Amino acid sequence: MLLPSIFGETLFDDFMDFPKFEFPNIDRKLYGKHAAHMMKTDVQETENGYEVDIDLPGFKKDEINLSLENGYLSVSAAKALDNDKKDKKGKIIRQERYSGSMERSFYVGENITEENIKAKFEDGVLKLQIPKEEPAKVPEKKLIAIEG
Repeated sequence: MLLPSIFGETLFDDFMDFPKFEFPNIDRKLYGKHAAHMMKTDVQETENGYEVDIDLPGFKKDEINLSLENGYLSVSAAKALDNDKKDKKGKIIRQERYSGSMERSFYVGENITEENIKAKFEDGVLKLQIPKEEPAKVPEKKLIAIEG
């Protein structure tokens, strides 16, 4: 039986959410009901920098954008499902695949440039290599000669 999907999957999702006797869903506690729409990310520190792995299943390389502004690296992805396929295959009863956009930002430092960041997209995982920011050099003390 199909029920109207006003609030969630069904009308009763929010009202009938009784506690279950099973292992807790960690993602739901961390991200709430929108856990499926978050970019799951792993960050690993290495000697020379950081390796960032971002899960983007179902996205294509041209649907992902990276930008660097004021020391913040922004990763955004947008996807729209093709509505023309509905007419060719028949009436859609249920659609659970994600369509929409998501974005996430990371502070990488003011001295990092676009050329320093290496990106690779493979098997639904965006792999970034970000070097560690070099500390700003403190100018050496110079003595000022006093005339007289």
